[in-house]
Amino acid sequence: MMTTTAQRLLDLAAAAPASHDADLLLLLREANELYQQGLEDLRQIVTARFSGLSTDDLVAATAAAGMPGEASLDRGELLLLLSLAEWELTPAAMAYSEMAEDAARRGVCLLPET
Repeated sequence: MMTTTAQRLLDLAAAAPASHDADLLLLLREANELYQQGLEDLRQIVTARFSGLSTDDLVAATAAAGMPGEASLDRGELLLLLSLAEWELTPAAMAYSEMAEDAARRGVCLLPET
């Protein structure tokens, strides 16, 4: 059986509380890649869904979604904002965010300290 991006993200988030240090970092790296993939997959769907809208309509749609879309952004940026607004409401994205926040509280982060 093939695991979907969303299911794998949920599985990683479920495993994270029992993981520590290097193991947690590995989980976080994989989860980050899956988060990005899930967002990209959804961006393609959103792009197709909104293909007939004008830029002004996309700006209005981003505002309705609570995102900071403005006329100075190009079509791709507006579609990405719409995708992000939708993606952040999925259980997989929410689980990833919680996982990353919990890992950061435990001192594990994808960004190196400077």
